[in-house]
Amino acid sequence: MNDPIQLNRPATAPEKRPRLIACDVDGTLLTSAERVSARLRAVLTRALETGAEVALATGRPHRWIYPVLEQLPVMPVCVTANGAVLYDSASDTILRRHELAPEAMSEVVGIARREFGEVAVACERSGESAFDPEESLFVVAPNYMHTWEAQGYAVLSEGTVLAEPAVKLLLRNESMSAPEMYAKLADKIDPRLAQLTFSMEEGLLEVGAPGVTKALGVADLSEMHGVPQDRCIAFGDMANDVEMLRWCGYGVAMGNARPEVKDAGDFTTVTNDEDGVARVLEWWY
Repeated sequence: MNDPIQLNRPATAPEKRPRLIACDVDGTLLTSAERVSARLRAVLTRALETGAEVALATGRPHRWIYPVLEQLPVMPVCVTANGAVLYDSASDTILRRHELAPEAMSEVVGIARREFGEVAVACERSGESAFDPEESLFVVAPNYMHTWEAQGYAVLSEGTVLAEPAVKLLLRNESMSAPEMYAKLADKIDPRLAQLTFSMEEGLLEVGAPGVTKALGVADLSEMHGVPQDRCIAFGDMANDVEMLRWCGYGVAMGNARPEVKDAGDFTTVTNDEDGVARVLEWWY
């Protein structure tokens, strides 16, 4: 990794201007108040005017991105559910999906219980539209305790939760942090079975289909838009951003990013509350 860039000093932009901008949402695009700043919106508008593509690349499901899109100057194709879904927000169309089979989810839950003991489960299902009833898209077992304020969901038996394919399986342990859970479980899950990651400090692991990461989704976008890999830029702050930052020609870690994310990036900017994304994009736009 290059030395972190001090964006409060003059900096020379790398020669090749990005043509695809892929941005994580929470802790990256959004401030702590869950807003897109005026400065960031302005530079994204300028980037779009040059012909650049802008996309969200988020762990959020597609049903939960419209409050973000309403703050942007574009309705793009987005990478959601950590790369499991490629979603056209302008037409409410799922372009690609990668699902976990029920058998794989049950096996992962069994392994997790052997390692942690206490595990509660929930699943994100893709449905056909972001506007399908939330109770059909987000299903939780009776003992699942939410890590965010959730409103639309269905409480079902664990067997029923795991009975249908899902784009994301959530494993919850209230007495451990997500990094602790990941450290205990990561090397126990065969990568041919499932992909394991996390996007918050609270005790929640996110499980996807084998090989499915945000990098896969951004690679799909790169192909779709005809943008070479070395002209893609990605911004992120959490473990689920690592592969994407490594894949893109420019990987930028936020100042508030976890250490492993900063190690994965080519550059480190300032925090999401200091316009870290905007201050990098202003090199070119």
